[in-house]
Amino acid sequence: MKSSTPPTSCCGCAHNHPVADQERRQTIKWLSMGLSTLPFMSGAARADAPPLLLVDADAEKDFKPLRPADLAIGKPLLVYPFDAKAGAPKNDSRLNKLVVIRLPEDQMTPETRARSASGVLAYSGICTHQGCDVKTWMAKENVLACYCHSSKFALLDSAKVISGPAPKPLPAVSLAMDGEFLSVVASSPVSQG
Repeated sequence: MKSSTPPTSCCGCAHNHPVADQERRQTIKWLSMGLSTLPFMSGAARADAPPLLLVDADAEKDFKPLRPADLAIGKPLLVYPFDAKAGAPKNDSRLNKLVVIRLPEDQMTPETRARSASGVLAYSGICTHQGCDVKTWMAKENVLACYCHSSKFALLDSAKVISGPAPKPLPAVSLAMDGEFLSVVASSPVSQG
């Protein structure tokens, strides 16, 4: 006799939902391919293209480019690259989502500091384990955590995996200043940490 009880998820997330499961599988496949570029960098971050600024991922209109001063130290924010020419964020894929955080530069490894702009770091906002958003900063441990399965990433040291099931560091994106605003460095490959 078959049970009519719907399957339960391991952590209360929607990963057993058919659409969410398909999206998660696509994300995992994309992450496992080496992540040499993020989707938004496929031609948009060339040296001859206008700079890609960053805007709050939760903004629905009236997009305001971010400045380092807009970020409180140790408070992560999910953002999308913003195409100034089109006047819209590159939010057509959740894989374009980045997490930015301002941290003390004197605590960063030299490699990490070289990718920062005014103490602001940018990494993929998608966990390398099963594609959940990563946005929980644990100040006592100096790590960014994925709420789904508790992977922890050391952002001050190239987002190396400290604990949990994530197989790889979060991909890093180099930032620069475009006037007073944060921007994605043109033509820069995504670092695997």
